[in-house]
Amino acid sequence: MAWLGRCKDSAQHTGLAMALTLLALMTGCATRSPAPASAPSSSAPTDRDGPLPNPPADLSRVPDAVPRLEPIRIGGPNKPYEVLGERYEPIATDAPYADRGLASWYGRKFHGRPTASGEVYNMYAMTAAHATLPIPSYARVRNPANGREIIVRINDRGPFHKGRIIDLSYTAALKLDLLRGVAPVEVKRITYAEIRAGNWQLPANEPAPVYVPDTPPGGPVRETTPGAAVTYWLQFGAFGKLDGAEALRQYVAEADLTLLPLLTIVREAGLHRLRAGPFPTADEARSTATRLRETRGLDTTLVEKR
Repeated sequence: MAWLGRCKDSAQHTGLAMALTLLALMTGCATRSPAPASAPSSSAPTDRDGPLPNPPADLSRVPDAVPRLEPIRIGGPNKPYEVLGERYEPIATDAPYADRGLASWYGRKFHGRPTASGEVYNMYAMTAAHATLPIPSYARVRNPANGREIIVRINDRGPFHKGRIIDLSYTAALKLDLLRGVAPVEVKRITYAEIRAGNWQLPANEPAPVYVPDTPPGGPVRETTPGAAVTYWLQFGAFGKLDGAEALRQYVAEADLTLLPLLTIVREAGLHRLRAGPFPTADEARSTATRLRETRGLDTTLVEKR
């Protein structure tokens, strides 16, 4: 281990003196606290994070996440939880939300690891972590310093640092010009009503009132519209090892950059499955499958998820 090698360099004598010195240094070198067992997110780092070497080219051209009617999961990542002594109550209804605060980003330390949603984190997709927004949901994030706006899909929990309200993927931070560090942003959730009406495509400079979580009569509700009851995905392949799915994801992303924000790796029945989606209708999924087959030589399988 790297820290053991660094500690051994400090030993000056053999015998008991070396043992005592190593013991003291090893204790000093190994001081780091693991993430709380109750944390439902992978975005609470315990050691250094940052970019990966040789990121894909033209990441600034990666399209924003496209808001779709996805049902809000009951329980799971949307149940109350506690991290570092702080209790969080995720929003479990189609409620508006807007806030201003600090944004950070997370990268290589979590790339390829499961998110709170169960999807594998892809630092090059347009996603983000939020402490209380529904999983899954979509949000518009604006950098007031330069006026840039993006849309991300919320699929993880975090950040758990005072004052920070959202943890962006590497690409999302790059598009907002926030890779240099923590900076102020404005976050607004895109509701089902806005998705149905197509209003999310228009810039929203005036944030809605901040949503205060409350328990509705009868508890959380499910989205029951046909578009939210079933989602459609295109599956490119399934692998026993994560490395195989990661390699295919890189290949597919290079073949068609517009797919990058839609690609996700899901672990089901012991296999890592690379999928793109969700698509609002089966016809749209089939149309995309035909285009990929005819123009990119990529074969896919249509998967329906409820």
